Amino acid sequence: MARLIRALLMLALLAPALAQAAIEVREFDDPVMRDRFESLTATLRCPKCQNQAIGDSDSPIAGDMRKRVYQQLQAGRSDKEILDFMVSRFGDYVLYNPRLEGRTLLLWGLPAGLILGGGLLVAWLVRARRRASARTLSDEERARLDALLEREDDR
Repeated sequence: MARLIRALLMLALLAPALAQAAIEVREFDDPVMRDRFESLTATLRCPKCQNQAIGDSDSPIAGDMRKRVYQQLQAGRSDKEILDFMVSRFGDYVLYNPRLEGRTLLLWGLPAGLILGGGLLVAWLVRARRRASARTLSDEERARLDALLEREDDR
């Protein structure tokens, strides 16, 4: 009897959590349309979640975004039109791969610039070390070195 009461109590405690875990059902007449929906929901980032696509997020805003993507697909809009709408509404943050524009050139060019700059710095350092090690001794330095070596031999 005690087990039954515990089981019913556990079920009563879990019921609200189970009720919130609603499953969204989207009907598509065409499998290509379903693939486009899945692709778009995988490429759009949830503005609320930490680096999570709207297709994987349980947040209300991600649900709203999925609903809008579905509605626009049903209205016959292209993927570019849907992405443009989402960017105009939520900003560039919703795109996992930002577009190459004037304001994003630094974002795209900085990694390549840093790699190129690092390579040039390494090449310059290697060249400077080679020059320093390849330098010949002057007559005065050669005489001093010979004197030091002779003193070592005398000991």
